[in-house]
Amino acid sequence: MTRTNTMLEVSGLGHRYGGANGHQAIADLTFEVRTGELACIVGPSGCGKSTMLRGISGLIKPTSGDVTLHGEPVDGVPSDLAVVFQDYSRSLFPWKSVRANVEFPLQSRGVGRAERRERADEVLEWVGLSGAAKKYPWQLSGGMQQRVSIARALACRPALLLMDEPFASVDAQTRFELEDLLLRVRKQFDSTVLLVTHDIDESIYLADRVFVLSKSPATIVKDLEIPLGRERDQITTRESETFVHLRSEVARLLDVKSAGPAPASAAETTQIM
Repeated sequence: MTRTNTMLEVSGLGHRYGGANGHQAIADLTFEVRTGELACIVGPSGCGKSTMLRGISGLIKPTSGDVTLHGEPVDGVPSDLAVVFQDYSRSLFPWKSVRANVEFPLQSRGVGRAERRERADEVLEWVGLSGAAKKYPWQLSGGMQQRVSIARALACRPALLLMDEPFASVDAQTRFELEDLLLRVRKQFDSTVLLVTHDIDESIYLADRVFVLSKSPATIVKDLEIPLGRERDQITTRESETFVHLRSEVARLLDVKSAGPAPASAAETTQIM
């Protein structure tokens, strides 16, 4: 990988809550995300995935390591980064309309009223909610509320979109629909995405590359290239021999590593042909 093709660099990232004797949530995470890539982080529950994402986004200051975006150190939340959280019901303003929720971060960035409306209408159409612009979040289903959250992030036109288990709180059918929506949006906007999940199948279905984490304190135990191409289908892709092989490999890694974190030297890149 050449440096010019790298959007996000994470080097030796670690975070401990509660001072020197507190809980070590993540330890020595090192990886890169290429421009235009959709990368997934998968790991066991409680391994520190959300802590890692907060450190990368600048929402918390890691206790060790470095994060750079476009080669510049991350110190606070970058202006060209957006985050979609799992708990969509708490991330939306219930007293604001769907359109107003989408426009909100644009207003704080000084985007003019006409452009805010134009951007909001564009992304709401893309996520299939153009007819719900005047409704309020509490009038929408969970899946529709998460579409609003995605639209709000896309309206900012981020260089990097971070997603923290964004589909974990919806039913299976809605989850598949949102996964396919993400793939369409990624293709349309040529987005760079880093998505955290504990769902093995989801990580393989969505990603160009999957980083497998150990249990807490998390380290990367494998970097898997996912050679499934850009065009994917919920049935044929998941039935393919490559998909089944990759799913089994990730499952074995999570099981084998469940006894404890692997040393940093264990991280490697694997190409499945």
